[in-house]
Amino acid sequence: MTAPQDRPNDGGVPVPVTPAGATSGAPAEYPPAGRGMFGNQGTGDVSGYGGLVRPRRTVEDSPRPYGGYFDEVTDALEEAYPGFADAIEKVVVDRGELTLHVRPERIAEVCQVMRDDLALRFELCSSVSGVDYLGADERRLHVVYQLTSMTYRRRVRLEAAVSAEDPHLPSVTGVYPTADWQERETYDMFGIVFDGHPNLTRILMPDDWEGHPQRKDYPLGGVPVEYKGAEIPPPDRRRSYQ
Repeated sequence: MTAPQDRPNDGGVPVPVTPAGATSGAPAEYPPAGRGMFGNQGTGDVSGYGGLVRPRRTVEDSPRPYGGYFDEVTDALEEAYPGFADAIEKVVVDRGELTLHVRPERIAEVCQVMRDDLALRFELCSSVSGVDYLGADERRLHVVYQLTSMTYRRRVRLEAAVSAEDPHLPSVTGVYPTADWQERETYDMFGIVFDGHPNLTRILMPDDWEGHPQRKDYPLGGVPVEYKGAEIPPPDRRRSYQ
């Protein structure tokens, strides 16, 4: 059977031919000059997504009624927690999910009520993570807490925002022990300091590592990696695609 890249000559013997569109003998072709994936040109970005432009959405307070069990959760928290009006900055319902934006200094208090009140019973904190909204929010570093009520089979998200200049808020490990290593990872990657944490040290990067790699102003950088005798350069030194 004739291979796709071969073409029989007049004598019936297959001979190799250059694939259509090829410009050199290299295994991997450079894209045509002036073109890049998704409109990316000349940035050195090897991901192919550097030309994408995403619109910024303004997160606003959602109007009542929220729908589903969201009103019950909000009403129960307001009834059980006297500082609700001062602690809750806004309530957002988006894509079928409830997010309570909490003042950072009140996050541990709110978690305590969310866990202990009989009408709420959010016994599990399944995740603590960070987000960097560089250029979109003056308090650019957000901490996101995913809470689950095993009793009522409900979920809610808490979110607290701090600035890069003062990235402090209370630890919730006294309420949710599962937050221990998750707060350490958020500290390691984003530099958010959880006051009162029993052992707030790096968990992914070496102890003497400088900076916090998931902040959006952290340089791309990297270290070379050796694999089977070949050295793979860090991202900022790899071949730049047009």
